Amino acid sequence: MQIDSTTSADPACAAGLPSAAMGGPASHAVSRVARLHRNAAGKLLRGLGLYPGQEFLLMHLWDTGAVRQGELIKAMDLDPSTVTKMLQRLEQTGHVRRRPDPDDRRAVLVEATVESCALRTDVCDAWSSLEEHTLAGLEPAERTELIRLLAKVEENLCRETGDCPGR
Repeated sequence: MQIDSTTSADPACAAGLPSAAMGGPASHAVSRVARLHRNAAGKLLRGLGLYPGQEFLLMHLWDTGAVRQGELIKAMDLDPSTVTKMLQRLEQTGHVRRRPDPDDRRAVLVEATVESCALRTDVCDAWSSLEEHTLAGLEPAERTELIRLLAKVEENLCRETGDCPGR
């Protein structure tokens, strides 16, 4: 019996790839893994009262101290409206504070509050837990190899898109 390649009975579809992704199974896998990783991070962060991405903003502020909002937008490599919305939510929850820059009244400084510093250990613990769940079943050498390979993939994408801040 001849099977038409457009039907769902096609053996090539056994891999679970949509037909349009057949030319890019690795890209499809990376997309699926990235989505699942973000969802898993979201579940862990929700327990801390954070949304995915907010922890990166807080990590940056915890490491750098007060920065101009424009510099924060560049460092986060996100749309300004996205960062503004994140800041509004974090400000409402008491995790960040915005104030005029004393050196340039047109600029706004953003800083983590003392209250947010109480989250620092919890965020570190959440990321450690996420790491363990993500890499469960991988031997130390496999973990090292995965990190090496992902760095190569990242470098390829950086070169292709020219969209890698700080490089």
